[in-house]
Amino acid sequence: MAKTIAEQASDLRMGTFRLARRLRAERADDELSDGQLSVLFGLRATGAHTLSELAEREHVSAPSMNRTVNCLEESGYLTRIPDATDKRKAQIELTDAGTDLVKDTVKKRDAWLHSQLRALDPTDRETLAQAADLMRRLATQ
Repeated sequence: MAKTIAEQASDLRMGTFRLARRLRAERADDELSDGQLSVLFGLRATGAHTLSELAEREHVSAPSMNRTVNCLEESGYLTRIPDATDKRKAQIELTDAGTDLVKDTVKKRDAWLHSQLRALDPTDRETLAQAADLMRRLATQ
């Protein structure tokens, strides 16, 4: 019997969640939390932000983001640059070490996924390639 759309949606959600969780386990620094890595990945993708902009983007409070930024700054992964027009603000940006950490994490995740895909037969790999395209389209609707 064919699954309902609701059952298919649930299966897709769970499969996506499990794969994302497994990929998140592949990281260049095992000491960092998912939230800390999210900040680093976001800064790599979009450039420098203020603390309040980061907090808003990550859906956390400013004090919580300040703790995250302080920890990442102490680890050498990001730095605060005083704002030229408003000395009360600072732009938070990645350091070279932060950029390298993001790149190394992406490499680890890609390598893990590559090894998993290599174990599949070509038909399954093609199905996943088509599904990836559909998932991108769903995500942008």
